Amino acid sequence: MKFLVLMIAVLPGLAIAYWIVRQDKYEREPWQLTIGSFVCGLLSTAPAVAIQMLFRPDGDPDMPETMLQSFIFCVFVVALTEELSKFTFLRLYAYTSDEFNEPMDGIVYSVLISMGFATLENIFYSLQGLPVALARAVTAVPAHASFGVLMGAFVGMAKFLPQQRGQIMFLGVFLAVLFHGLYDFFLLQKQYAWLGILAIVTLAISLILSKYLIRKWVEASPFKEKKPEEQV
Repeated sequence: MKFLVLMIAVLPGLAIAYWIVRQDKYEREPWQLTIGSFVCGLLSTAPAVAIQMLFRPDGDPDMPETMLQSFIFCVFVVALTEELSKFTFLRLYAYTSDEFNEPMDGIVYSVLISMGFATLENIFYSLQGLPVALARAVTAVPAHASFGVLMGAFVGMAKFLPQQRGQIMFLGVFLAVLFHGLYDFFLLQKQYAWLGILAIVTLAISLILSKYLIRKWVEASPFKEKKPEEQV
């Protein structure tokens, strides 16, 4: 049973990582950089958790009592620390590579880092049992992937628009934090159970936006016009 739970915790992140790499159909990324980005995602959990523990020194997992406190905690403690940690690894690792040579690469590497993060996070949550692992496989992991797309689409754009780089990167991080924070808030607040429905709505919107951005960035690839034998 423990092995089954572990597989359920790990496989969704790996499956989405494989899927996003395949979407980059006009110029695939080198395997060293894709694996390295996934590992960066695993590592990015450490600073996020360390900062969050400053706000929970006793390790208390309960949400704050009021709606406002819950909102502030979900957006400015959980979502902000996790998305900034992912962004830092994206910016310092994959972004600096010469292989990062089209906007779509921002999505690919951002999602790979997000899947590394989500996979390690899932392993820890899977200790709570099979139902939690199954629930996270169809909610939390796709959510992290969609937040990765939102961030990566703008980071990818920013690399090729140097005069607007700061503003565009900020927008990408802002959108990832916003959707992440709202998703967590609607899902985890304890005052009104019905607000959990809005978490699903938030996830659905972020997935729809992600699908649109992936399609848009793939079609905008500068490598699209290469002859088939020249494509990587």
